[in-house]
Formats: sequence, structure tokens, C-alpha cells
Amino acid sequence: MALKDVMKDIQGYTEIVEEIQTLKKYGSDYTDRKGEVERMIALLHPKTVALKVSEVIKETQTAKTFRLVGAAGHLPPFQAGQYINVFVEVGGIRTSRPYSIASSPSQTGFYDITIRSVEDGFVSGYFLEEVTVGETFESSSPAGTFTYNPLFHGKDLVFLAGGSGVTPFMSMIREVAQKGLDRQIHLVYGSRDVSDIIFEEELRLITARHPNIAVSHVISNPPEPYEGLKGFITAELMKDLLGDVSGKTFSVCGPEVMYAFCLSELEKLGVARRKIRTEVYGPPRDVTSQPGWPRGVKALDTFMVRIRGGKTIPAKAGEPLMISLERSGIVIPALCRSGECSLCRTKLLSGKVFQPDGVKLRKSDRQFGYIHPCMAYPLEDLELLL
Repeated sequence: MALKDVMKDIQGYTEIVEEIQTLKKYGSDYTDRKGEVERMIALLHPKTVALKVSEVIKETQTAKTFRLVGAAGHLPPFQAGQYINVFVEVGGIRTSRPYSIASSPSQTGFYDITIRSVEDGFVSGYFLEEVTVGETFESSSPAGTFTYNPLFHGKDLVFLAGGSGVTPFMSMIREVAQKGLDRQIHLVYGSRDVSDIIFEEELRLITARHPNIAVSHVISNPPEPYEGLKGFITAELMKDLLGDVSGKTFSVCGPEVMYAFCLSELEKLGVARRKIRTEVYGPPRDVTSQPGWPRGVKALDTFMVRIRGGKTIPAKAGEPLMISLERSGIVIPALCRSGECSLCRTKLLSGKVFQPDGVKLRKSDRQFGYIHPCMAYPLEDLELLL
């Protein structure tokens, strides 16, 4: 018996054949639209973005905003609070740094990134001292989860910022102000001294026009005399500023030391951990001071790292493996450089590394020996599989 005759005995076969004939006669032919989905995805989420510096804005003596336009005429959309990872070549070393987008997502013509001087900063010094209008860069698409979710975060928001950690909050504040969104925002912004305050005048103008947005500046090293808020963002200070904290969602972004301090102060106020959000902000300044660092290993101790099938390079204990690799001309995929995104995930074949608290390794990664080189520090000679 022929296969065609057997098929007729299958229940529903005749109806399927009739439907196919109907679709051939009246249906649409989508073959001419082949690849349309891929083209749209490439526009919304390209692997890399070509950027050009259109303007350099001096914010303070130690901070500048770099306005970046699309070198190809198009920028993918982003959510307020997201960042881009900018690739640079400094002194013959190709590396990258993630920078929060400070401009509003309703402004689609450019990205603003605001960079502040960092002591011994490899990339920040390059940007602040050398980058001018017309320079071109490559970056990742916008990424990150430090964004507003109305289902979880509510409408009563408190932003705790320190230094350049104000940049993702600035994007959120600008969006709320420009769109007239129904959210209450109180930015508590800590700075070392008055001259360090970034966006001070713009924030003053925004709060004057929008009663749902408030800003309180806290200066840790104030001049004399000074009548504003002084010291640090303590539980007592927040209680005085905010009153009842129930129902509020707190977001924290700033220098590494700020996180542990603010989290402990919020705990004193009885704020539930689920009501506190923190943004990742790079490796610790001094990893040897982190809990769990072995006493016998010094920051300047140097170990050898062998790449399976490649060369062997030196790596300092106090420096993330990713930077040691880049210094030796080995560039691996990177995005957050804070141990969160997993893009740099690498197999550790032998040796031991230190990874600070907060590195988001999967349970399976720990079991099978994978690490995040952006937040992994050698404690002995290593072998990696890249």
C-alpha cells in the first residue's frame, strides 16, 4: 500500500489537506520578509554600538560629561538606570569600563556618561585628560537591571547616592521630570565637599519645578561655616529627612564603602532587605581588606597564569584577573566588570582564586570550577581555559 493511501486513514488528515489548500489560495506569503525579525533585533539589541563624542561638558573640577551620539546614526533604546560598557585602548592596552547612562531614555539622540576622576584610575584619567570632541568608541548595548519596576518598587522612591553614583539616578530623575510621571523621589546625595556635587544646578532647577522630586545634599568634609547637612547618610539623618520609611523603596549607588555602611543604617531603620536595591559598581579598591582574604597573601604578590593552549602571563594578587589578562593583550568578553553578568565566565583548571562577596556565581559554576575573572584574584599559580 502506498504511503499516500496510509495517510488518508489518519484521523483529521483530510481536514488538514483542505486547510493547506485554503491557506495556499488565500494566505499571505511571508518569504519576502525573511530576516525582518533579525534586523529588528539588531537595531534594538546590537552586539556593539559605534559612538562618537559630540560634546564634553565640565561638571566639576573632577568630573566631565561625555555626550555620545551614534556614529552610524542610530542608538538602541535603554531604560533609566542601565549602563553601557565602553571599550578603549590606553597605552596599547585594550580594556573596557561600564558607565551608567545619565541622560533620560526619552532623549533618543545621545547617551550621556559622566566620569569622575578616580585615584590611579586607568580609564577615568584617559577620558578626563585626553578625550575630546570627535573621538570614536565602541560600546556594548545598554544593559543592567538597576531599573524601575512599578510592580515591585511602588511610587515612593528614595535614592541614596555617593559621588558619581548619582548618574543612574539622574537618568531616572530626568525621565520623571520630562514625562511628568507619578512618582515621589527623594535623592539623598553624599559628596566629599561642596565642589564635588555633580549636576547641582540642574537638580536645583528640577526640584523647583517638580514638587514630587526632592534633593538633600550631605557633605562629609564641609567648609566652615556650613549650614547644610554634614557627615554621612546615617539612620538618624534619614529618619529626620524621610520620616516614616514604611512603603518606601531604597536604591543605593556609590563607592564600595558606601554599600555596607548604608545597608547597616537602613537595617537600623527596620527597612526590609527586599525594599533595598543596590547597583554593582566594579571591583573593591583594596581587595585584601575584604572578609575572607587570606592573611599570607599580599596585594603585590605575583603569580603565573597559564592559558591552556596559549601563553603564560604574570598576575598580581591584588588585581582582578581580567585586568592582568588585558595587560598581556588577552581580551575576553566583558560587560558589567562587577561579577554579575557572567559574560566573562571562564574555566579555572587549576589553582585557587579569591572572589569577594556579591559575585553572582551559579551553583553549577562553583561545582565545575568556573570563575568571573573581572572579580577573581589569584592566590597561587593558575591555569585557565579561555
